[in-house]
Amino acid sequence: MASRKIAPGSVARRSATLKRNTTETQIDLRLTLEGEGRYSVQTGIRFLDHMLELFARHGGFDLSLQCTGDLDVDQHHTVEDIGIALGEAFLQALGNKKGILRAGYFLMPMDETLAAAAIDLSGRSSCVIDAKVRVRIVGDLQTELLADFFEGFARGARANVHLKVLYGRSNHHKIEAIFKAFARALRFACSRDPQLRTMLPSTKGLL
Repeated sequence: MASRKIAPGSVARRSATLKRNTTETQIDLRLTLEGEGRYSVQTGIRFLDHMLELFARHGGFDLSLQCTGDLDVDQHHTVEDIGIALGEAFLQALGNKKGILRAGYFLMPMDETLAAAAIDLSGRSSCVIDAKVRVRIVGDLQTELLADFFEGFARGARANVHLKVLYGRSNHHKIEAIFKAFARALRFACSRDPQLRTMLPSTKGLL
């Protein structure tokens, strides 16, 4: 459920509340786009918690996310479903998308690592990721599931998501740089331009 909170003399804050319950995961998520980088995240995968926490902080989003998943089976369902739910929450919070910049990109250094993210809230789902991660696990996260998370987000948000590590040594830094770049590119794409506030950023008349 999306909502708009309006204080006197201020711009409407775009937010969404979402519950996603399946036989594999139960997710409770609250998101505010015009936030202060506040977060409360519990996924059962501590490294993923950390990535979502820095995602909220660097994007300036307020994020509350609790997930109970079948981690006794595998991490896949949990990671993918969180990506889908987060994407759906952004789609809800954006509403009719009038006045948003729609596309954003960011180049993020993380010590010896450099990562790039480009996002288009186009209404179409596509994801390409080149993380250059060479190990099976970082922290307690199965790294092959990074693609599932971001593909899930792209599907839920109906967005084009392109992520690439240009170079780096530390696999931890590579993943962290990707999440930070993703957050900042998404913040820009979601931002509203007062000059374009009544315009839908598409010649098709639909996003």
